[in-house]
Amino acid sequence: MLHQIPRYRQKLDWIPFEGSPVWIDDEHFDIDYHVRHTSLPRPGSEAQLKALAARVMAQQLDRDRPLWEIWVIEGLSENRFALVSKIHHCMIDGSSGMDLGQILQSPTPDRTIREAPPFLPRPAPTATELVRDSFARRVSMPFRALRGIRAFRRETEDLWDELGVRARALRDMFAAQNAPSSSTPINGPLGPHRIFDWWTVPLSDVKALRRALGCTVNDVVLTVVTGAFREFLIRRQVRPESIDFRVQAPVSVRRDDEKGKLGNRISAWLIRLPLEESDPIKQLERIHEITQDLKENQQALGVEMMMQVMEVMPSALLSLGAQAASGSMNSIVTNVPGPQFPLYLLGAEMKAMYPQVPLLQNVGLGIALISYNGNVCWGFNADRELVPDLAAFVAQIEASFARVADAAGVKPGATPEV
Repeated sequence: MLHQIPRYRQKLDWIPFEGSPVWIDDEHFDIDYHVRHTSLPRPGSEAQLKALAARVMAQQLDRDRPLWEIWVIEGLSENRFALVSKIHHCMIDGSSGMDLGQILQSPTPDRTIREAPPFLPRPAPTATELVRDSFARRVSMPFRALRGIRAFRRETEDLWDELGVRARALRDMFAAQNAPSSSTPINGPLGPHRIFDWWTVPLSDVKALRRALGCTVNDVVLTVVTGAFREFLIRRQVRPESIDFRVQAPVSVRRDDEKGKLGNRISAWLIRLPLEESDPIKQLERIHEITQDLKENQQALGVEMMMQVMEVMPSALLSLGAQAASGSMNSIVTNVPGPQFPLYLLGAEMKAMYPQVPLLQNVGLGIALISYNGNVCWGFNADRELVPDLAAFVAQIEASFARVADAAGVKPGATPEV
């Protein structure tokens, strides 16, 4: 299947003097380096699998090779095995990751392995060619920008109104992201070690809450997260009403014609969680107001525009641009819709998939969700020094979900999906 994913056989090269990265074919590509095999002591437990996955994901990928690995882990109880797929975030976002999963696996239990076409890598460009192409690209940039402006004018019904919307989006983005968030026990310099945990809830239960509360699935998720962080930080001797606690919520800006392509095409919302509220319904109302306001103010558009500008920034300014785009946050919460049918690998059905969002600077706990085959799979990635009690936080997520369900008058497991 690798012929359908060209990026999997490409590595980074660097333009001399400029220091910007480019993708080139890896003429020495070795599949055995990227697909690793190991085993748990039989019968391996899920706790042992979580610990192994955390160690694997904490190790940095080799920057001189294609930026991915897949670990095949045998020895799980009940005659199961696991795959740990490790891919650098510059190659995929959540949406393209789901597309990738459906390429590498099959919607049927078909065990047929089809012969792949031979890999014929393109010759690597010389340093002179890289410098020449970069110079040509920069010289042509004003002309491409002019063509883009002309196309923008043709496709925009009200040019001045659209320019005003984009200006306000940038203004609101900088206003929201330049104000510092509060310091908490889960924020600080990251260590080299990680903890990974997960939790599963039926998708029908989440949709039942959405219908009962008259909101979106993302609003339900953020309300559950709010309740969990509130109780977890209280356990850490933090007064929730005294802090400004923010999470980054990635928002896909992938167009329909980009479906199935690799790359990172996300923007983000920066959302202040109402930890001072103890009532789940009031938490939900506040979150719904915030997300509606973000939609109207198009904060995600401002972040997307900043990311587009970063693509042409000199490398020396990239870190400053990335810091401005990511803003000041305490955690990250990302929710990706996945296939609502089973996937198979050589006839073996995948029972669950748990995402692991990479931790950002000074962010010691990240939460990622994927819906798959009737369930919502939550994955929790944490810095071992900052959040050694990750299992306690996962328990708070489960308790918060129960509180929201009780407040909504919904009995989990009792409402059929519509």
